Amino acid sequence: MSELKNDRYLRALLGESVDVTPVWMMRQAGRYLPEYKATRAQAGDFMSLCRNTELACEVTLQPLRRFPLDAAILFSDILTIPDAMGLGLYFAQGEGPKFERPLRSAKQVRDLGIPDPELELSYVTDAVRMIRRELKGEVPLIGFSGSPWTLATYMVEGGATKSFSEIKKMGFSDAPTLHLLLDKLADSVISYLNAQVEAGAQSLMIFDTWGGVLSPHDYQDFSLQYMQKIVSGLKREYDGRKIPVTLFTKNGGQWLEKIAATGCDALGVDWTTDIGEARRRVGDKVALQGNMDPSMLYASPAAIKAEVQRILASYGHGNGHVFNLGHGIHPDVDPEHAGVFINAVHEFSGQYHV
Repeated sequence: MSELKNDRYLRALLGESVDVTPVWMMRQAGRYLPEYKATRAQAGDFMSLCRNTELACEVTLQPLRRFPLDAAILFSDILTIPDAMGLGLYFAQGEGPKFERPLRSAKQVRDLGIPDPELELSYVTDAVRMIRRELKGEVPLIGFSGSPWTLATYMVEGGATKSFSEIKKMGFSDAPTLHLLLDKLADSVISYLNAQVEAGAQSLMIFDTWGGVLSPHDYQDFSLQYMQKIVSGLKREYDGRKIPVTLFTKNGGQWLEKIAATGCDALGVDWTTDIGEARRRVGDKVALQGNMDPSMLYASPAAIKAEVQRILASYGHGNGHVFNLGHGIHPDVDPEHAGVFINAVHEFSGQYHV
């Protein structure tokens, strides 16, 4: 594998010194880019885009052609594992992901198999291999998965939800079944992410999008313990290089110390937690990723620059910061504003690394 020309993202995750704060954006390959929309139209639909190795590679690289980003992230979806488990994933127009066969019984959960990432999910590992090749060592490639709890919410609810009533019903009335599901998902995520590493991913991220809907006790029980299991089962070194692991629980700011104790290398922090406060709480135990409100990209360029400066100042001097949005970039954001954001991070952060 080629040596990296820009490894500041990996160095920051490992707490090593960098010249400027590295930056990438959640959903940086996506609907805010006209070139992405054109490629998706060519693919026909979202999952066809994910399953087409050449097109998945193309949309992964598109934001890097526009912006001086410090990392690429595999273009895929968090629901690839549930899809490979045979739940009948489809995308309803304007409604997001849905499953034809949501899990509602213990027997359904018992019957689930663990997908083989090089068989049922080979389109993902094939995309990783092609993206690594096409990146030519310019920046590192991030592989990712959804957390077991987040995947389970879609699988039990049958799609997106605001109430989480079906998954919580299962958790509170039939906890053994939910724990069996979460355990199978943890095993699936471990093999899936390790396969991504073997295919060429140089860093891993676990998106716990819905962990924040749980009480503190239930978060530990239904979400964190399974992310802990995953962290313990991942390849942390490959091809002579450490593979940093980032955990991100949206609305999980109250649990940063507990997440940091899993043994991960970095925590994603959303905009509801001040990043300076987060740093004071976890010290140098882990790196921090975040955490500008994605809606700030609707603001004027001057306001975007000011907010970048405020967050950099809040984090302060030293290493261990990867700048990002606190969640995914919104589809109707002007790409020029994304460019202002990315350039501002590089422009104003050097003073914090002297």
